Amino acid sequence: MAKISPVSLTRNGEVTTTRVSEAQLRELLADALSSSVRKVEQLASAERVSFRDAELLIREGVYAVGRVLLTLFLALREDHVVAHLAEGRVTWFDRVYRRRPVVARNLTTLFGTVRYWRTYMREVSGGGSGYHPLDLSLGLGADRFSWNVLSRAVRLATELSFAGAKEVLGDFVPNTPSTEVIEQALLGFGAHAEAFFEMQPPPADDGEVLVIEIDGKAVPTATEHELAKRRGKRKPKRAGTETSARHRGRDKRARNPKGPRRKKGDKSKNGKGGTMVVMYTLRRCGTRRLEGPLNKWHYVTFASKRRAFEVAQREALKRGFGPKSGRVVQLVTDGDDDLARLGAEYLPHAEHTIDVYHVIEKLWNAVGALFPEGSPEAKAWVDEQKQRLFDDDAEGVLEEYDRRLACIAKTGPGTKSKRDRLNASRHYIAKRVDHIRYGSLRRRDLVIGSVVVEGAIKFVLAKRCDHGGMRWIKERVQAVAQLRCIVVNGDWEYFERFVHEQQRVAAVINATPSRIQQAQAAELRHAA
Repeated sequence: MAKISPVSLTRNGEVTTTRVSEAQLRELLADALSSSVRKVEQLASAERVSFRDAELLIREGVYAVGRVLLTLFLALREDHVVAHLAEGRVTWFDRVYRRRPVVARNLTTLFGTVRYWRTYMREVSGGGSGYHPLDLSLGLGADRFSWNVLSRAVRLATELSFAGAKEVLGDFVPNTPSTEVIEQALLGFGAHAEAFFEMQPPPADDGEVLVIEIDGKAVPTATEHELAKRRGKRKPKRAGTETSARHRGRDKRARNPKGPRRKKGDKSKNGKGGTMVVMYTLRRCGTRRLEGPLNKWHYVTFASKRRAFEVAQREALKRGFGPKSGRVVQLVTDGDDDLARLGAEYLPHAEHTIDVYHVIEKLWNAVGALFPEGSPEAKAWVDEQKQRLFDDDAEGVLEEYDRRLACIAKTGPGTKSKRDRLNASRHYIAKRVDHIRYGSLRRRDLVIGSVVVEGAIKFVLAKRCDHGGMRWIKERVQAVAQLRCIVVNGDWEYFERFVHEQQRVAAVINATPSRIQQAQAAELRHAA
């Protein structure tokens, strides 16, 4: 497909340097439409033609007509805006601007690149800054791509890598942004995510029980050494460098020798953890049954666990589940001590529940000290302790641990490791007895597992941000993760409009076209 709009071409195929009149645009539109019709007639009369080829060729004609229509719209809008400029002078927030000659601009749209002309207003005194009334009236930013192109590229980048988003978008848009532009646009969108989460209204039709599940996930993070290599000045290529890919790699390895070999237990991931919050409600159906989940809401932060609880507290109050509401609030975690401490601080009215699967995992860790791994006796012992937990008999489980510990000698080969395993498992359960009353929870039809937040972590974080070769910076991975949360929440369309209005208002106030692209990610918002 042609890379230049037919609007910016004369009849002889030369690029125009002067503004195209409205009459010329209407003539070009008629030519584009008639050309498309002739092309369809030629295709229909061809001997051997497939629908596949016809569809692609017709799409090119539709794109050409779309570029002409967009340019005509911009020209008509320019005339409308200029008609309201009184005597060529405008006073804007105590600043006086004078009308200057029109300036041309190329803008890449969903239909391809179009060229249009707009009036320039220059400040009479001061720094000599100025603005384009047409761009401000339409919300056109300083980016070289239209808003719709960038927003669709960012939406794809929340699901795919930046290179993958560029490739997929290229199947639908004639001129696609580069991977760098897509990444910078995503960072610009991500800078508005926290404000969007904060201003969202509560759901209209909520349930009677609020469930808050919180868990963490580490993503591969770049080390200081890797950041220094990424940001440092590139080394000059050696003379006579090979041109084939395999020899270029050999030269690169020679310039960057390997570091010290990792020792046993060393991790190459250098993971930095993010905290995921999933909130939803359950609606009472009958006397004992609770249906849901309803109005599921996701949020993630790489700032701190405290920030996650601060947001969870804010959203619980927003949805009407505060300490004085008298309504049931359940907090489900994996038994992490920090989560328990912060839960008691920020959600003291919530019923804290430890995920049942983490407790059962501790039982399996302990059974290896008693029976051979995989034996029927081991399974029978774990099943017996599980039944006690579901009967609200956590004390009976602890008594079983004590009985088994008393049967193991304090000295002798292998006895210390067995006692340590049993003691570690016993201590985990004893510390959390009040939060593992699974029998009463099941009778009330409440939640006993954190499967919802576990699934959200896999889909939101792991699927996009935890792959081989990835090395994130916390601020950048938070931008991607929070945008994915907005998509999963089903709020992308509202968020995209929210960001557009924020950019448009900022441009009007400052009399300067705003740019959604930004090279640096927004700083992490920490707890107050």
